[in-house]
Amino acid sequence: MNWNRVIALAAAALAVAATVAGCCTSNDILGGSIAEFAFVSNETSNNVNAYSISSATGALTPVTGSPFAGETDPRGVGVDPSGKLLYMANAGSNNISAYTINATSGALTPVAGSPFAAGSGPRGVVVDPSGKFVYAANELSNDISAYTIASSGAMTAVTGSPFAEGETAEQYGPRGVAIDPSGRYLFVTNHLANNVSVFSITASNGALVQVTGSPFPSGNTPFNVAVDPSGKYVYVTNHLSGNVTAYTLNATNGVLTEITGSPFASGSQPHGVVVDPSGKYVYVANHGSNNVSAYGISASSGALTELTGSPFAAGTAPYGLAVDLTGKYVYVANNGSSNVSAYSINATTGVLSEMAGSPFAAGTGPHGVAVARPQ
Repeated sequence: MNWNRVIALAAAALAVAATVAGCCTSNDILGGSIAEFAFVSNETSNNVNAYSISSATGALTPVTGSPFAGETDPRGVGVDPSGKLLYMANAGSNNISAYTINATSGALTPVAGSPFAAGSGPRGVVVDPSGKFVYAANELSNDISAYTIASSGAMTAVTGSPFAEGETAEQYGPRGVAIDPSGRYLFVTNHLANNVSVFSITASNGALVQVTGSPFPSGNTPFNVAVDPSGKYVYVTNHLSGNVTAYTLNATNGVLTEITGSPFASGSQPHGVVVDPSGKYVYVANHGSNNVSAYGISASSGALTELTGSPFAAGTAPYGLAVDLTGKYVYVANNGSSNVSAYSINATTGVLSEMAGSPFAAGTGPHGVAVARPQ
């Protein structure tokens, strides 16, 4: 047996899982220490902070050269499964920045041709689990930009892109995006229409086709969306109704069915949402109440139960958040206080404890968070 190939495939599988969950780990994998980095987009200072993550404590240390220049009003950030590419949606300049991530230092270098044109007002951005496609939700042009990724990280528009959010003239206002672990379905929150679109992803070319029944009703002003690692459950934050809508996902046809007991109460004006890699916990950043709600997930139903001590205090106006691959750490971008809150997760209970040194300084108006472990 070729053990080098076995080890390489195992590492790649872990990287894909990290991307799906919007996170990575700072722990040793397969007996070797692999550097891990956190990236935070700053919508007001038009740049991106890069940090190295301490494998022992989860603490953040600025990477040399950070912050790195961006375009206008950067919002969502996403990394590819290899952890070597970072993509950032620039809502003000209507494009997507692409960077390579230095595996040793975490420094960012713009990809040749970056930034790449998008629709109007791109907000969320996500890379599919295969690392072949990038999708961006364009809030103002009411559509989804789709791209193929070259080996260099450069982006080329998929044939048919951008893809319309609906068949009517209704303004949907797409914002948040997520992809299920199988890479079959793309989920988009429509904050003006109070619903969630589901598209099937064509494996051969990345083209999008809305599934039957899409869009599906949500709460008032849905902002962001996350899928659990099993691909069974989907969670959406409803900004103005102050809750989280939970759905089961039909893996065969992409249809969403609201879970009994949904929506589940959150703090005020929930924004970012993430599921930990174990599929046991959901964390929600509450923009209006300056805290983070934490929930346990019922393995049998996907229903949420708020954890003891939740919500946990954060900085001012928290937006995006991410969790590491082993579920040890949570990072939250505090848009109003221009810093990043960092927490340790109790593996048994899911309860959060703010770590020493938190909050860590960021640029002005931090918005999105992504974590990468370059392979």
